Amino acid sequence: MDFRLDEDILLLKENIRQFIEEEIEPYSMQIEEDDHIPESIIKLSKEIGLFGLSIPEQYGGLGIGMVGKCALYEEIGKTHNGYTTLIGAHTGIGTVGIVEMGNEMQKQKYLPDMASGNKIGAFALTEPAAGSHATNLKMTAVKRGDKYILNGTKHYITNADVADIFTVMAVTDKGKGAKGITSFIVEKGFPGFQIGSIERKMGLRGSHSAELVFEDCEVPVENVLGEVGKGYVNALKILANGRAGLAARNLGSCQYLLDLSIHYATEREQFDVPIIDHQAVSHMIAEMAMEIEALRSFTYRVAWMVDQKAKIIKEAAMLKLYGSEVYNRVADRAVQIHGGMGYMKDYPVERFYRDARITRIYEGTSEIQKNIITGQLKKNYQK
Repeated sequence: MDFRLDEDILLLKENIRQFIEEEIEPYSMQIEEDDHIPESIIKLSKEIGLFGLSIPEQYGGLGIGMVGKCALYEEIGKTHNGYTTLIGAHTGIGTVGIVEMGNEMQKQKYLPDMASGNKIGAFALTEPAAGSHATNLKMTAVKRGDKYILNGTKHYITNADVADIFTVMAVTDKGKGAKGITSFIVEKGFPGFQIGSIERKMGLRGSHSAELVFEDCEVPVENVLGEVGKGYVNALKILANGRAGLAARNLGSCQYLLDLSIHYATEREQFDVPIIDHQAVSHMIAEMAMEIEALRSFTYRVAWMVDQKAKIIKEAAMLKLYGSEVYNRVADRAVQIHGGMGYMKDYPVERFYRDARITRIYEGTSEIQKNIITGQLKKNYQK
């Protein structure tokens, strides 16, 4: 395994680090207070190509492999997680399906606008009765002539209020269970499709999740993504592919919190010495650093496997589970090290603590990841 980055990626990584520090971080508190990402930030993000990270060069993207993409995600993770989620959901689960499973017509039609950021992508699987039980979809798609008619509701859909292109899963054959689910590319303006209520969340301010409502929504037959009946398999592939990227963003947030904690512990004095010299604090920092380094190695190993087209169902689940658990532990220790200041909304540690909690839930809960891991281990054992 070779995780070394070529010169182009190293230069882009440095440019993104500078962009985050100069253009995003100064607005972090404003994003938090306003629950809105300024249009000026979105415009600048488009200009430097952030919306095209996952899209091949022939469609206007940067054409970066997963190892390189994770290096960039790590930098993006060091700022406001609402902004991080907007970019990550688009470049991850929002576009991966079309890149990996779309036909040439679909790629040419959708990917150039998605690469430029002129159109934002979103992924719609979750329903009120189908969260962890993802095969329990109630949304239906019935073929009528040259169209499919979609009816049902999705909820908790990230980027829903700003997205233009949605990868949507619906049931085309109720009698076939998971094999009766099909993926569709749905455009914001399709008849019968509308955005419902926007949910109020604990964290991720500026990144909005919303309900999608389909009432006799007309989707052209040519917008079936992949094969009919392969939608659930597609969803699993999309989610697995995105988990390395999610872990890399978590990794960046963890590193940011460690840096803040070391700085604070070095400056803050109690009992006439910096608190980093107290064993209780120094041990917390050591534990944070150790887990972050382990997460870094694991993240780039799975990213390398993605680039090698290896089967990563088990490893992706392990990484998603470990990355989210590490992020939550690091955020908790960062608050503890900062003491009362860490509990105050004027400081970023409090925000990261709230934002970290969702990582154990979205894109597959920690419990579901454990089920996937055990299921894969059982399959290997039975062979």
